[in-house]
Amino acid sequence: MRSQQMNANLTGSFERVWDQSSSTFSIGGVSVCVLGDREADVNLGSPLGPFRVKHQHSDIQIQVQWLPELNVSQTPQLFESGAVWRVHSDSTDLRFDFSTPHLGLQPYKSLLVDHSFRRAILQLNKEYLSDSVYPLVPLEYPLDELLIMHRLTQERAIELHGSGIVRSNGVANLFIGHSGAGKSTTTRLWTETEDVEVLSDDRIIVRRDNDAPVGKASLNAGGAARKHEVLRFAQDDKKFRMRMYGTPWHGEAMFASPNSAPLTRIFVLEHGHGNVITPLSPSQAVAELFARSFVPFHQHEYVDSALEFLQELVNAVPVYRYAFEPDQRAVEKIRNFHD
Repeated sequence: MRSQQMNANLTGSFERVWDQSSSTFSIGGVSVCVLGDREADVNLGSPLGPFRVKHQHSDIQIQVQWLPELNVSQTPQLFESGAVWRVHSDSTDLRFDFSTPHLGLQPYKSLLVDHSFRRAILQLNKEYLSDSVYPLVPLEYPLDELLIMHRLTQERAIELHGSGIVRSNGVANLFIGHSGAGKSTTTRLWTETEDVEVLSDDRIIVRRDNDAPVGKASLNAGGAARKHEVLRFAQDDKKFRMRMYGTPWHGEAMFASPNSAPLTRIFVLEHGHGNVITPLSPSQAVAELFARSFVPFHQHEYVDSALEFLQELVNAVPVYRYAFEPDQRAVEKIRNFHD
């Protein structure tokens, strides 16, 4: 019943779209439209600002609502993050509660969303948030990442812990690794060596590439493509069936681009000696990528979907283990490398 009420409210709200404030952004090929009664209700904040797009058909539609208070969900809890959020479920929808002890025992906001992650209501606790001295950013991290990460489970796509680097010749390498594996170091070494486009230095989304290569993208003097420009490069073999996208969730080097590029290779980073590149078998590659992926583990079907897509990914893109030393020789090894 609650899910039916949620969908009914959303249907009515989106019919009145031109009477409300709205903002739309796109991350990893997923577009999100946020609707609210006030401009402040749809404030994207600085991290999502570069990912803003003109209003268009949206994969996810969110209605912002203010309530006098929010109660802790009584539905079964699926997952507890150990930080500010937890997720509950019933037979028809999911509820993400966000809370922090310094505000109180109740959630300061809750996201009610259908299982396909297409329509949602974002409920804000007026008791906690209406008098805040800080500007309201309803979709502030980690809600934005949780939303996109869960939506990717409904598509052929995944978020990986990695740095995406696109060279001026169109070669686009993804360097994945756990925290401390050398992603930020690798990003720094490449930016010191070449005029490259860094899509992100920490989190990259990879999905099927439905765009046929149509020609080389023009880069400005700084090496970055125009805002929201999709990087496309003419290739002789048309092997690019996967595309990687930048995200707002950057690492230490603070690179966060809304651009994307066809994916050439994936390197699994680890510290080592001699800058050794070792090809991985498909099964090895899937295991390594899965260990460095952002997947909602609270639903087995989400995990199954991720594994199926990773199998498709490693069949389309070569994956290597790269034991590297943190100096310019590590860059030269990749520059001179051929599959």
